Amino acid sequence: MISVCIPVYNFDINPLVEALLEEILAHSLAVEIVLIDDCSQERVKQKNKVEHNNVKYIQLTENIGRSKIRNLFLKYVTNDYLLFLDCDSFIISKDFLRSYMAQLQNKDSVICGGRVYPENRPNRSRLLRWKYGVKKESKTAVERMANPNKSFMTNNFLIKKSVLLDIQFDEQLTQYGHEDTLFGLELKKAGITITHIENPIFNGDIETNEVFLEKSEKALDNLILLCATSKHADDLTKEVSILIVAKKIQFIKPLMRFHHLLFGGMMKALLKNGLAGVMCFDIYRLGYLAVRMED
Repeated sequence: MISVCIPVYNFDINPLVEALLEEILAHSLAVEIVLIDDCSQERVKQKNKVEHNNVKYIQLTENIGRSKIRNLFLKYVTNDYLLFLDCDSFIISKDFLRSYMAQLQNKDSVICGGRVYPENRPNRSRLLRWKYGVKKESKTAVERMANPNKSFMTNNFLIKKSVLLDIQFDEQLTQYGHEDTLFGLELKKAGITITHIENPIFNGDIETNEVFLEKSEKALDNLILLCATSKHADDLTKEVSILIVAKKIQFIKPLMRFHHLLFGGMMKALLKNGLAGVMCFDIYRLGYLAVRMED
């Protein structure tokens, strides 16, 4: 019925697999788990070699990236529905898989369960990612359904196999960022509305401020590439929050560039050290976008 698809990269997958297997075995669920390792470090690969009848484990010899690896699962799954989870996910509910299975009777093509963050603040070196996640990503199903396709995230979603065969992730995006945005737009263009339910996972690996900043810059670079090359460029400017804001303040773009060149380094240092919050982060990203994006 469901194939749980988990792309793995340099992360211990055992706690997540064990939590899933516990529910599968306790209730005799028709669920398989498929792991594809995107060329992790050898020590991680050795730790993640899960041997179980319900688990398939595939190792890649080269890193292929976040979009291509999701499409690759189509080659290995045997069920009609694919449930994608990030490898750093932590299962909260003992009914996690059964909550998704209960939705299948509605014949929805794409279902998102959501993401939440721990209530306890991490130490300062990881504070930025936590603050951003709590403010921007920890949303209820009702909040997400207000703009269902815009709220799409790849960390916890179920999709009908036939839909993914028709609408695949854009493989030109090889680095981190906005592959989920583009996929959500593709679904919207095809007339497929995403259903959001209250079935979240914990984002278990709170990245350091430095890593999160680096990944955020890569995501903006991806966004710039999409604006220049994608057939959905016009839609992106209407759907992506930072592009909507950037368009509204287009008249002060030279000032944003000047501000970023003058103060960007200082803002980045404050963010790295956990001494600034989400507002500073948003201003930093707007400045980065203004400097990198051509007129």
